[in-house]
Amino acid sequence: MTDTIEMLIGGNGQQQVSMNAAMANRHGLIAGATGTGKTVTLQILAEGFSRLGVPVFMADVKGDLSGLAKAGSPHPKIDERIAHIAIYGYTQRGYPTVFWDLFGKQGHPLRTTISELGPLLLSTLLELNDTQTGILYSCFRIADDNGLLLLDLKDLRSMLSWMGDNAKELKSEYGNISSASVGAIQRRLLVLEEQGARHFFGEPAADIDDLMKTDFSGNGVISILDVTRLVQTSPRLYATFLLWLLSELFEQLPEVGDADRPKFVFFFDEAHLLFDQAPKPLLEKVEQVVRLIRSKGVGVYFISQSPLDIPDDVLGQLGLRIQHALRAFTPKDRKAIRAVAQNFRANPDLDTETVITELGTGEALVSTLDRKGSPTVVQRTLIRPPESQMGPLKAAERKERIARSPFSGKYDKRVDRESAYELLQKRAEQAEEKAAKSAPKKAQKKPGSSRQSWQEAMFKSAARSAGTILGREGGKLLRGILGSLMRGK
Repeated sequence: MTDTIEMLIGGNGQQQVSMNAAMANRHGLIAGATGTGKTVTLQILAEGFSRLGVPVFMADVKGDLSGLAKAGSPHPKIDERIAHIAIYGYTQRGYPTVFWDLFGKQGHPLRTTISELGPLLLSTLLELNDTQTGILYSCFRIADDNGLLLLDLKDLRSMLSWMGDNAKELKSEYGNISSASVGAIQRRLLVLEEQGARHFFGEPAADIDDLMKTDFSGNGVISILDVTRLVQTSPRLYATFLLWLLSELFEQLPEVGDADRPKFVFFFDEAHLLFDQAPKPLLEKVEQVVRLIRSKGVGVYFISQSPLDIPDDVLGQLGLRIQHALRAFTPKDRKAIRAVAQNFRANPDLDTETVITELGTGEALVSTLDRKGSPTVVQRTLIRPPESQMGPLKAAERKERIARSPFSGKYDKRVDRESAYELLQKRAEQAEEKAAKSAPKKAQKKPGSSRQSWQEAMFKSAARSAGTILGREGGKLLRGILGSLMRGK
């Protein structure tokens, strides 16, 4: 690297504070109490990366990041801040933005399949114990061995129902399968479905390349995932989805080595939702992905109220530190502030522990990495103002931008191709037809000759599994038909 590309974060009247773009794949942290300016800091970082031609993915937890798509409005306070930081070339403008939404309401649907999510993340999402997790792994293995695709929730429920019906035949090859454990998993799936997970699983699945686009001017496209509803109804699904996306980036992207800027930047808001009560295997996976994904040119930025929300193994890998104000109301708060202050490289001109409680809205303590990758001394910094609008778009403005999106129509219509549920149902019907035709001969067989293999049992019980899955909807339909007949009389 010969030329250093700097991205301005803010200033303090004496000097500007910038981040070396070549170090942006060393990850970062934005922390601070509610109302201290974290969202604006997130916004100016997204703008800075977009100007450098770096695609950005971020989750919109509060619903106010859509303003990135529209130019900001002049204001005396903005002019005052520009003069204080000595910003040159400031222009109010909107940025190329694509809106996404797992529910398909506030943006394009963003889905994945059960198979792509995998048993580890799915067992974490369902909060399964070790025994139940083992059964879920067996379910995936049986599906793979028989060429059955697990695309959506009905595929998974169908496989689990069949496993419960044929536990004896499966035991020798796949281990003990407890009907109680299968039932517990099925109940967790029903809860998950009620929380909206049925919108998340299915096809067409998200194409990672669609999240890594630049516009005709070379600006990185900012992908904004609306999670305002998801965080309220299923915070664990929110965290699991973002971790899945991060894992997909790690698996699919090639090694890039050292570069003057990252290839992609990923913002993980409300990061504590990922780590709260996470099992050890999941924490190890997160730590591994964060450590290795920077070689793929991906920068990961966590946003949370306190750095203490992030495990030490992950926190130690975060190069950029932006700490907004924390409040000290209790002895526990003061102890936490002392621990946070110790995470910075000391500045002899600052009492970091005291300043953390004195910072105003829009101010932060900032430490970056220099060209050698070493942390710089912490600086009290006034964050630069965003060029885009602070606050959300109007509903009509958002709808108009979604309609003009290059992905309009690509993900909007769900596709339900032949997978485990349909194949099990079809094979079961064929097996029952064959059994019906051979019924007279079957009665003449000698005792013990009618023992069926577990594959045959699989086909015969699949119909019962399918009936279980559709039972509720079929019952509604039958009641509707009978009701109409009775009213006709």
